[in-house]
Amino acid sequence: MDIQQILNHLPHRYPFLLVDRVVESNPGESLAAIKNVTINEPFFQGHFPIRPVMPGVLILEAMAQACGLLAFATEGEAPGSTIFYLVGVDNARFKRPVEPGDQVRLESRIARRRRGIWVFDARASVDGQLVAEAEIMCTMRDVAA
Repeated sequence: MDIQQILNHLPHRYPFLLVDRVVESNPGESLAAIKNVTINEPFFQGHFPIRPVMPGVLILEAMAQACGLLAFATEGEAPGSTIFYLVGVDNARFKRPVEPGDQVRLESRIARRRRGIWVFDARASVDGQLVAEAEIMCTMRDVAA
């Protein structure tokens, strides 16, 4: 999935779109995506000027966006007809910082679905090293609702 296809499914735009490309997609199972982190990211001005580090909440958001893309690939929803909301994060752990120049691999796997809530196991890694992991819960809603 290239950036144009991502833009068709996610409502996020600069500076909040945190997925650059989907590199693997197995609808109903898993998805892997890439976020290229550059020094030009707006959050690096204040986090932190002396040693730029990607905020953990944005790593979680990038993982959640990958989860949303997996849900859209699984459901086959028409672009723009539904939106995916983050409803919970459990067991979030951060293992190492993400810095300018890193390429973050975002992996999401469907753990279960119940009563409209999707639960994903999500991981972020750089050069094969785990950066963060979490259980992410989301729900899909019609845009018109």
